[in-house]
Amino acid sequence: MKRIAIFASGNGSNFQAIVDAVKTGELKAEISLLVSDKPEAYCVKRAEKENIPCFTFDPKRFKNKEVYEKMILKKLEEYNIDFIALAGYMRLVGPTLLNPFEGRIVNIHPSLLPNFPGKDAIGQALAAGVSKTGVTVHYVDEGMDTGQVIEQRSVEVVDGETHDSLQQKIQKIEHQLYPFVLNKLLNT
Repeated sequence: MKRIAIFASGNGSNFQAIVDAVKTGELKAEISLLVSDKPEAYCVKRAEKENIPCFTFDPKRFKNKEVYEKMILKKLEEYNIDFIALAGYMRLVGPTLLNPFEGRIVNIHPSLLPNFPGKDAIGQALAAGVSKTGVTVHYVDEGMDTGQVIEQRSVEVVDGETHDSLQQKIQKIEHQLYPFVLNKLLNT
């Protein structure tokens, strides 16, 4: 069974969806580590509740990205990680992690990439007045949400849509799509 590390920076709803999919057998993998750049983030509490080891760090305490990514890489090696799933990790991944995990790092993003990359994709979609947006699972490269698309699902944006209502619709899709895609990638 593949050993995965999940990287998250916030609430961790996609982290929890992946954990739940492993518990039900929908995703055949072992979640071996949570990596978070926000030691106080709720995703850390979720991992602790699930007895999943956590590695947290504060990027501001390091000289640069390469230094803290070397530390992360050492932790990934210690846990024999095969694959990395970014789930709301709000940092670009650099070559220190990209090179040893080439083709084995994926991300989920709340838009139909290449539309609305980066932060607040939901707000960007609403500001643009689009009639549909969605969810993308993609490989991670050195750019911001520029890696090869693996799978996408669309969501209709209706009149009077709010940030919260659209986020709820998108998260419902994310929580189904991400475990499904991860299972395909890890077990085919």
